[in-house]
Amino acid sequence: MTIIICPGIHHPALTEKFVACLYDKIISTANINLLTVPAHGILPLSGLHIFEFLRHRLKSNLESPVTFIGFSAGVVGAIAAAHLWQLQSGKVEAFIAIDGWGVPLFGDFPIYRMSHDYFTHWSSLLLGSGQYNFYADPPVEHLQIWENPQAVQGWLVDSKINPPCQQGLSAVEFLYKVILTS
Repeated sequence: MTIIICPGIHHPALTEKFVACLYDKIISTANINLLTVPAHGILPLSGLHIFEFLRHRLKSNLESPVTFIGFSAGVVGAIAAAHLWQLQSGKVEAFIAIDGWGVPLFGDFPIYRMSHDYFTHWSSLLLGSGQYNFYADPPVEHLQIWENPQAVQGWLVDSKINPPCQQGLSAVEFLYKVILTS
């Protein structure tokens, strides 16, 4: 499996910290290839740019499943790239949107939302979500969930159960569950 990291428009050091956390907590325990999309200027908003990056790096290896992790503005380009990849007969294993507030998320693949607070979680669900989603509790600053996911505590919400079932865990534990069970 390949994980595609689609950062937002922020300082690259934040993405480096996120990737380091993934290596420490998830990648080192599994056979996963990790690719980070270059995020110069407004390129995180371009699904075509992300798709071309993917085609170049994976040499159109459509058999290999991919998981997208987009953050903030990067969710816009990532969801478009996921649909383009799937249109080319590629396999999208999962799509994880971290603080993709205001971005509609629909697709023929599992979708997960992660939010830095309950309001973002609740209001984002109106634009599409998956069965399992996460929100930080106590709330954290927008960039903190990306820079330091191991320190962000919150709730996994299973929306298919009425009333929704909640389980306390950290943001990186949520990522671990989603990535290794997809």
